Amino acid sequence: MTTLKSPVLRTVDVARRSGYSVQQVRNLERDGVLPPAARTAAGYRVYGETHLWSALAYRALAAATGPVEAKRIVRAVHEHPAAEALALLDAAHARLDRERTDLALAEEAAVAISADPVEDVRPSDSMSVSELAAALGVRPSTLRHWDAEGLAVPDRVPPRGARRYAPAQVRDARIVHQLRGAGYRIAPLRTLMPGLRSGHGREDVGAALVARGASIAGRSRALLDAAVPLSRVLAAART
Repeated sequence: MTTLKSPVLRTVDVARRSGYSVQQVRNLERDGVLPPAARTAAGYRVYGETHLWSALAYRALAAATGPVEAKRIVRAVHEHPAAEALALLDAAHARLDRERTDLALAEEAAVAISADPVEDVRPSDSMSVSELAAALGVRPSTLRHWDAEGLAVPDRVPPRGARRYAPAQVRDARIVHQLRGAGYRIAPLRTLMPGLRSGHGREDVGAALVARGASIAGRSRALLDAAVPLSRVLAAART
């Protein structure tokens, strides 16, 4: 909150120094990201340093975690014990760490799995939906969804048309599984999988995974940038 020792800031001052518009500053106050502003006798808002630091913290956190989670974290700083806000920050760091791990696995899988030899295929090498689902740790309905999207399409065995995955199709499912875990969406995979099957799509996958890594790095940096303003807000909340 604004104290006697805080500089008096107008809405436009907070907007200019935080990179937001005047209306956005008002919206942040409305949403609880900024604590309620004091008012002059004429009804004008009066802000202080805590409001500015709150806006800067939210801006960095929104880039790191998305606006919904960023609001949750900053509101927790204002409304709850410090331990709760710190726990939310720890969770945000943990999610990024998991994304990095999944990305590393996807990078390895996209290279290694796409190079698996699938010659000399025998009928006994194929897998049913339930067998492949158990091997990948996914639900059978997930494999059926990938089939419908054209990502990992099995053969159909008469007379009932049961799905059977030959080694090449198992490889497709393994690639899709790893790339989905790394954050790949269905639509880009529909474009990439034909090239991977023919051996010509590895560069596209590699470029997309590099872009994914850059996104994670950018969000990690944004989370780091949020540390200073959040620390200032937490310090003010304890006084």
